[in-house]
Amino acid sequence: MTNEKLQQHFNQHVFKMEQEEYTRDEIDWSYVEFVDNQDVLDLIEKKPGGIIALLDEACMFPKSTHETFAQKMYQTYKSHKRFSKPKLARTAFTINHYAGDVTYQADYFLDKNKDYVVAEHQALLNSSRCSFVANLFPPLPEESSKQSKFSSIGTRFKQQLQALMETLSTTEPHYIRCVKPNTVLKPGIFENDNVLNQLRCGGVLEAIRISCAGYPTKRTFDEFIDRFGVLAPELVDSSDEKTACAAICDKMGLKGYQIGKTKVFLRAGQMAELDARRAEVLANAVRLIQRRIRTHLMRKEFVSLKKASIQTQKFWRARLARKLFEHMRRVAAAITIQKHTRTHSAWKAYLQIYRSSITIQTGLRAMAARKEHRFRRETKATIIIQTRWRQHKAYVAYKLQKRASLILQCSWRGRVARKELRKLKMEARDNGALKEAKDKLEKRVEELTWRLDVEKHLRVDLEVAKGQEITKLQSALQEMQEKLEQAHAAIINEKEAAKLAIEQAPPKIVEVPVVDNAKVELLTSQNEELETELGTFRTKAEDLEKKLFEIQKQSDELSREAQERDSKINELQEMIARLETNLSNMESENHVLRQQSLLASADDDNKTKQIESLESKIAILESENQVLCSNPAPAVQAVVNPEVIQPSVMKVLENGHQLGEPKMEEVVVPPIKNLSKQQSLTDRQQENHDILIKSLAEDRRYDNRRPAAACIVYKSLLHWHSFEAEKTNIFDRIIHTIRSSVENAESSGELAYWLSTTSTLLYLLQNTLKASSSSTKVPNRSRTATGNLFNRMVQNARSSSSGLGISNGYSGMVGRADTTSMIEAKYPAVRFKQQLTAYVEKIYGTMRDSLKREISAILTLCIQAPRAGRVRASRGSLKSIHSSALSRQASSVHWQNIVKCLNHTLETMNNNYVPPMIIRKTFSQVFAFMNVQLFNSLLLRRECCSFSNGEFLKAGLQELEQWCSRTTEEYAGTSWDELQHIRQAVGFLVLHQKSHKTLEEITDELCPVLSISQIYRIGTMFWDDKYGAQGLSQEVIGNMRTMTTDDSITTPNSSFLLDDDSSIPISLDDIARLMLDINPTDVEPPPLLRQNSQFHFLLQQHTD
Repeated sequence: MTNEKLQQHFNQHVFKMEQEEYTRDEIDWSYVEFVDNQDVLDLIEKKPGGIIALLDEACMFPKSTHETFAQKMYQTYKSHKRFSKPKLARTAFTINHYAGDVTYQADYFLDKNKDYVVAEHQALLNSSRCSFVANLFPPLPEESSKQSKFSSIGTRFKQQLQALMETLSTTEPHYIRCVKPNTVLKPGIFENDNVLNQLRCGGVLEAIRISCAGYPTKRTFDEFIDRFGVLAPELVDSSDEKTACAAICDKMGLKGYQIGKTKVFLRAGQMAELDARRAEVLANAVRLIQRRIRTHLMRKEFVSLKKASIQTQKFWRARLARKLFEHMRRVAAAITIQKHTRTHSAWKAYLQIYRSSITIQTGLRAMAARKEHRFRRETKATIIIQTRWRQHKAYVAYKLQKRASLILQCSWRGRVARKELRKLKMEARDNGALKEAKDKLEKRVEELTWRLDVEKHLRVDLEVAKGQEITKLQSALQEMQEKLEQAHAAIINEKEAAKLAIEQAPPKIVEVPVVDNAKVELLTSQNEELETELGTFRTKAEDLEKKLFEIQKQSDELSREAQERDSKINELQEMIARLETNLSNMESENHVLRQQSLLASADDDNKTKQIESLESKIAILESENQVLCSNPAPAVQAVVNPEVIQPSVMKVLENGHQLGEPKMEEVVVPPIKNLSKQQSLTDRQQENHDILIKSLAEDRRYDNRRPAAACIVYKSLLHWHSFEAEKTNIFDRIIHTIRSSVENAESSGELAYWLSTTSTLLYLLQNTLKASSSSTKVPNRSRTATGNLFNRMVQNARSSSSGLGISNGYSGMVGRADTTSMIEAKYPAVRFKQQLTAYVEKIYGTMRDSLKREISAILTLCIQAPRAGRVRASRGSLKSIHSSALSRQASSVHWQNIVKCLNHTLETMNNNYVPPMIIRKTFSQVFAFMNVQLFNSLLLRRECCSFSNGEFLKAGLQELEQWCSRTTEEYAGTSWDELQHIRQAVGFLVLHQKSHKTLEEITDELCPVLSISQIYRIGTMFWDDKYGAQGLSQEVIGNMRTMTTDDSITTPNSSFLLDDDSSIPISLDDIARLMLDINPTDVEPPPLLRQNSQFHFLLQQHTD
């Protein structure tokens, strides 16, 4: 197992890491295949399922033997390609190791694995003062002792081997392969085949092949130019480092090198050749410098020495002569003094060194003991801290997962609901298919009903037949029991008679015993026959009971089946009722959509004018008819031929629909005086409508944070009873005014004004109108369908308003509940409300999409950090520092532009008093759009998945977070939560020490919202361009690759990209949740209406 671990480490270090670096730098390289021994390691040490795990499990059972352990391994690994069983072996097994097949005997595995150190002996050795003896059997860590009381030799060996491999993985190992030259263990003998086999099994041949075919020397462009720039000084200052490296190699005459994306790859010996050339150039330069400096120094020294020597020679020659005698005299005395002095100094130095060594040894030993004690205390405290911290992380991960699951469920249910809504809208376009489905279901229900009746009849017949058969069987059983009792009675009587006869017969008669014996035999035979018949009767009775039980069981099954069929029929009937309801709702929605499409298609001004004129004429005729009906004075009646009436009147359109063909009817003509009076009333009403439309188009002011136009239009319509009119053209004129103003809007401020006005007016209508029986009377168009739609709309409005405590009338404040003052709306009012809802959605969508387009152009510049010109540290200057500062400032400008766009939109909406709910919905959808764009761009571009780019995106997201906090939740809402995908992705990019993170920590703590495929995409594309750190570990990447493959098999159409579903329109429920505090009575009318006597009702309400 140790050899396999070391071989795997050797393969990973020599083969995988080397070739992965070649592949990562995209150089021309042919991949070298090698054998991977991970499956052998899994076979031995994997938990659960490994041989060591099976051995520990067998050791835990007291009745386990080596044979049961071997049989367990045979059953577990019979299909493993690395495990085999030798023939005629009961306890042996063979493992195909990296170096070859090895056969093991399992006879003493259990005994060896159970071998353990006695606790008292271990405590005694640990208490020894000798460090070697104390460390022979170190105590097990607390974690392993807590996990299991049983500690086997195999487990401890695996832990020690794991610790060794972790130590090796943190170092830079150099491998030394020891080769056994011969099997006879004698010097000077080399068995070539054996040595070659050892080299091949140890992976030395593959290593030599990679070393010969690969590039053992690698240097980055910066390091290469820094070291060998002296060979070509003219190329050092060039901007392209890659070209400069290639030019240096070409100048030096190198062959076979390759230039990668970030490094220069050199063949074996080429680095030494470059170093030699570099050393030669540097040596020449050094020699030249040294020669000049030495020449100058030596000349200067020579001149000074020459002058000094001339001056001092004359003095020293005389002095030396005088001192020569004195010196010769003192030499003899000095020798004696030196002998004694040196002896004393040597002895003193020896004593000092001896005492110092003893003191130093004592201090070092004490320091080592204190260090060991401190290490043990720190280890124990670390274990306790790790336990608490892991418990805390598990609890936090559970909370996060619970919260994420709730959020995911809510979002998924919303998405499913939206899909269902789109599906229902698509199905509403084709009513024929629904009718066919309804007919099919009705036929199916009729068929099931017929089958149910047939089954009921069959069931009744079966129960009657079953009752008759049971009665027959019971009577037959009763008869058999009576016969059996009679037979028993006869046998008993005969026995008693025989006993009497035997007792009364005289004993002297010889014939009596003979007669008695014959009679006894006869009675015995008859008794046997009767017992046989009794057994037959009992068998038949048991058979009859069994048949009776089976019949009852069949009857129960039939009754259960009948109940199940009844429940199925009830379910089908309920489903048919639901389908009929859905069909009626879809027909009503289809009818309204057709009306809206016909209304939208009637944009021609001439047609609109014609419709308005025809509607006014129809209103005049109806008013005249009402006057005639209410007028008690005699009227002049005449029969008018339809041909006399204008042809255009016979083609009057109601919402773009033809009323019908001309009919021969009698028209009642009112008196001339009443006609003129009614005409004047109609003209005055038309003038009032014109003034109101003019005020709506010109009066764009706010009164107490409310659009004055919406409140005035609402009060005017309410005063004129327009909501209760069967036919009127004021609603179409208001819609036409709004449409023309929105289409001609030149700025976002105008759109915000109309959004505020229309939403306020729609809010007032939503809380004022209620269903009316006459609102469903639409000329010649699906009256029932329209009525169902209106009833459903009003019910939704009632439920939303009652749930929010909103008033439904006009008397007083709208925020007060008053269901008694609701107005029964007719069809024109309902259609006006639908058209107003459509324009609220249109204006809202226009402003939202405009902000999206404005931000989308800036987002393309925010996904990747701008790359400034790279300036080497050795060539730093003020200019480079200034350029880097400018690049950082320019990179933050794009995010600031996005914030400016958001602030501009928020300021525009606030200045026009757009309801906060609409503002929150706008920014939430825009932030969702930004999340999708940034996240998808990050996953599609590898250059964006770097550490520095993650820091750039993190700084930009901090700008958005600060904007959300400044804006407050009233206007920002949940906008910041919409960026959770890009936030977690950026947090993963800027995370340090990614290789130490496990898959559970990444999916539960770092990126709980992201899917496995998305995390795998980011992890494989990540590269650290700042610190050069390693990304995720290979184990984590392998696990994610496996999970991604499984997900792609189960869900083949899944993608790691996000879908853009941020364009969701506003609905009536959203309007009902505006919670506006509006009192239309205290809005001051404009001068245009204040000066008109027809609008004095506005002034009266304002005064009140």
